[in-house]
Amino acid sequence: MSRIRSVASSALGVHRRTLLAATGAVTLSAGVGYALRPTDSQAATTTDTAGTTSAGTGDAAAEAPVGASRKVPVALAPYTRGTTLTSVATPRGTSGYRRLGDGPGWKRVVRENLAAAKSGRESRRTALAAFVQLTDLHLIDAQHPLRLEYLRSTDVHAWRPQEALTVPGAVALVERLNALRGGPVTGAPLHFAMTTGDNTDNNCKSELEWFLTVMSGGRVTPNTGDPRRYEGVQNSGLKLYWQADDAVRDADKQLGFPHIEGFLDAAIRELRSPGLNIPWYSTVGNHDAMPLGTYASHSDSYLTDLAVGGKKLMNVSAADAKKLQDSLKQDKDPRGTVFKDFLKAHARSMRSVTPDESRAPFTPREYVQAHLNPAHRGHGPVGHGYSTANLEAGTQYYSFRIADDVIGISLDTTDPGGHYEGSIGAAQFKWLDRTLRDNKDSYAIIFSHHTSETMDNLRRDPARPNERRVGGAELLQLLGSHRNVLAWVNGHIHKNVITPHSGSGGRSFWEISTASHVDFPQLARIIEVVDNKDGTISLFTTLIESSAPHRTSFTDLSQTGLAGLYRELSLNAPGARTTLAGDRKDRNTELVLKKR
Repeated sequence: MSRIRSVASSALGVHRRTLLAATGAVTLSAGVGYALRPTDSQAATTTDTAGTTSAGTGDAAAEAPVGASRKVPVALAPYTRGTTLTSVATPRGTSGYRRLGDGPGWKRVVRENLAAAKSGRESRRTALAAFVQLTDLHLIDAQHPLRLEYLRSTDVHAWRPQEALTVPGAVALVERLNALRGGPVTGAPLHFAMTTGDNTDNNCKSELEWFLTVMSGGRVTPNTGDPRRYEGVQNSGLKLYWQADDAVRDADKQLGFPHIEGFLDAAIRELRSPGLNIPWYSTVGNHDAMPLGTYASHSDSYLTDLAVGGKKLMNVSAADAKKLQDSLKQDKDPRGTVFKDFLKAHARSMRSVTPDESRAPFTPREYVQAHLNPAHRGHGPVGHGYSTANLEAGTQYYSFRIADDVIGISLDTTDPGGHYEGSIGAAQFKWLDRTLRDNKDSYAIIFSHHTSETMDNLRRDPARPNERRVGGAELLQLLGSHRNVLAWVNGHIHKNVITPHSGSGGRSFWEISTASHVDFPQLARIIEVVDNKDGTISLFTTLIESSAPHRTSFTDLSQTGLAGLYRELSLNAPGARTTLAGDRKDRNTELVLKKR
């Protein structure tokens, strides 16, 4: 079986941040200078035929073996408890503010679009791999001065009432993963978890620290600015937003939203994450790569100064909000020029908040270096897929071994030229092709943030102006030309969608897109790969919710209570899409493929 050779990708080391003395917040250190252990990652070195090891070159074409293979542990008994096969949070009532309760689970659907499911396979199959996908956590610094809440004056969904509770919601998801016994179908212990991007919401260092701490374990205080109180749109007195602690009759209360005394104090209170009890890997999304998930403006001093400064815009007219939103949707402002002019024009309307340097944007290099910080190792691996070779090469893609017969490949589909849709560079495209060819004897699972249909942004990378960008259609062709590709797992669209793709020469694979954990129904997905021993492979997908109870109490502001409220608020968010759970065929499934 061939070994994978990969280019690790980029991000600036997250420098130790300078915080206001009043905040007492924890710092993010760069984590430079410690050695990678071969058992954790070998992506920073190359091995020649004599078995000697040398340092990576740092060139964009530099290659290195993937991390060491992990053998599948002994399987446990199949189960359904704690998954959406057993029960799903279900709304009560059809109008007004709706409460959640226990509802019936979603049955598994066998999909034979690409191969027929043969009888008797249940007794023949053997597990090859099992893992969990988390996507679009969108950990939100809800008080950040660059947030676009004021777009709610033209689009009610531009601000969501649950946004202050993303951290307790993510911790509850970690708790659910830790309680899983293994794969629901095979009982095989879970090899790892993969986050497929938009781990943060606004490309700021506070959010990145929260994400890494939630995933690897530790104490988190989801608050920036004044350490004693919340300063943002939810205590602004503006009726445009849900004023949870205030008796004011705001727009959301008119729809039935409750008055919850102490909500904001609870939302910024310190909490603890146990961290995942399995290894986890990280894939980058557009919200991780760019301010507001769309602007290629890391070096813009005006926007950076505003991000860490003491002024925040909270309210504009509907007409002005529409102009800015149209600019975002129509991709007319990739460098943030229109946005900057917009903020300058509304400077006098900004409100005073407490400055905080932790709100500064992070660069791609800092993103990778933060993952390499030993403080965030958790259950590993070191760097969570990224390595020092990524820092040297200036890339954010890599490969790793999932099991003896399965490799994983994490792509960087963000476009450094700006905009929230994606693409990949020609160098990464060639690396992907070479990695799949070099590992033709291993099955391959591809991970990315963007879906095939959202990779139509071919704007050139400012750092590589002569490099061609590759879109989703061409990437589908490449994946469909390799016999060993089983699945392309992604997020970005916040919706469950599973799509069959047929390639050349009868080759085929499944594209598995999973809903976010910020919008209802707030899901993650277990994926199990099995050999049916009859000429077919099956991919079993099983959706899971966080550990938070379906039923909530407005008086329970504990860490668990807030996580439950996070889900219920997302259900009731005005303007929220109601189709994000997808159809039955996009949820709990068995996806059958011909064995190659």
